[in-house]
Amino acid sequence: MKKITLASHNIKILFLSKIFGSIRFIAPVLTLFYFSRGLDEPQILFVMTFFSVGVLIGEIPTGIFADRFGAKASFLCGSLLGIGSHALLLAAYEPWIFFVSSALTGLAATFFSGADEALIYESLTLSNEQHRMDKAMGQIGSAAFLVSIIVVIIGAFLAKDLTNEQFQRLILLGVVFMSIEFIFLLFIKNPSKQGNYTDHVHSQVKEGFLAIKKNPQVLWMFMNVSLVFIPAAAIFEKFDQKLLVDAGLAVYLIGIVYAVSAFSGFVTSHAIGWMTGKISRVTLLFITGMLAVAALAAVAVFHAYLWVVLGMLLVLKVVNAIRYPVYSQLSNDIIPSNVRATTISLLSILDSGFDIIIFLSVSGMALSGFTPMFLACAAIALIGVMIPVLPKKESMQATPLKKHS
Repeated sequence: MKKITLASHNIKILFLSKIFGSIRFIAPVLTLFYFSRGLDEPQILFVMTFFSVGVLIGEIPTGIFADRFGAKASFLCGSLLGIGSHALLLAAYEPWIFFVSSALTGLAATFFSGADEALIYESLTLSNEQHRMDKAMGQIGSAAFLVSIIVVIIGAFLAKDLTNEQFQRLILLGVVFMSIEFIFLLFIKNPSKQGNYTDHVHSQVKEGFLAIKKNPQVLWMFMNVSLVFIPAAAIFEKFDQKLLVDAGLAVYLIGIVYAVSAFSGFVTSHAIGWMTGKISRVTLLFITGMLAVAALAAVAVFHAYLWVVLGMLLVLKVVNAIRYPVYSQLSNDIIPSNVRATTISLLSILDSGFDIIIFLSVSGMALSGFTPMFLACAAIALIGVMIPVLPKKESMQATPLKKHS
């Protein structure tokens, strides 16, 4: 990556902001926090469903917002909303408060969704480095893994007795560090091509749909990544704490396990550029997808064995660290720049729809135990892996679509 460019500046700022925004000391005991406040397995999946509802509601409006006003304004709005939604957990003693907090968190995430990819890709384009998008996204994503190495150990230790006072302290600490994230986001610089869309909102959304219609391979690769991510990350990570404890791991050791897995994710994220130099991106998506299927199936059958849960947790952490940056490169090579955030947001609506359908379906199976639930997750991931990924031909260039009235 070239130095002293807009891309290097924005990547550095996003990396630093993500470090502080990822400091959620409640994370290593979040599921246990849910149980301590009276939630059961189906209700926890409902919490996830409300997150997806928030995303579903916010994706198009926030994508339009980012294309019109730039990524910086979008990030700042999302950061403020995220701080408020996290603080709401302090008063969460009834299921509906968890649902509201989760929906607001999902809405906050949409201000970053699409806008971050648009910011980085357009910044890289200015220095003719757009082919390094996956490396840049891997570097930014590695911030969360880097933070986790420390945060999960501290969080698990501070909540070792699982008391209400300990949970409250962890939430407050999270609010403080998320506020520091907001300060860093003030230093983001929008590329000249971003945040300048002035046509009618209807035209903007129409152009986003036309971008997908003209390049359907973007839709297929998005479905491939989404259907693997939902069971292998969203669902698994909501229950890995319970799996670990049920398999015999002491609560205070959860932080150590998370730290090791976070370190593996951090190393993997920084090695994406090397991997894509050795293996094609399409092949990499297939291999990691099949690893996710195998890991989920193993957890379903052997979740009573601690070494299996530990091993599969590491495998899924590595898989998830690889797949999104690779997809980001493949998709942004195709999506036109003038409605990039809007188009990504339109795709994310599909992801939210999958979230809701899968979470509600799996929530019923959760009452029957982990085996049927994770077998269903493995089947869903397998369907995702089988969806073909067709990258842009090297000779083609992603150019803005003609405007339609």
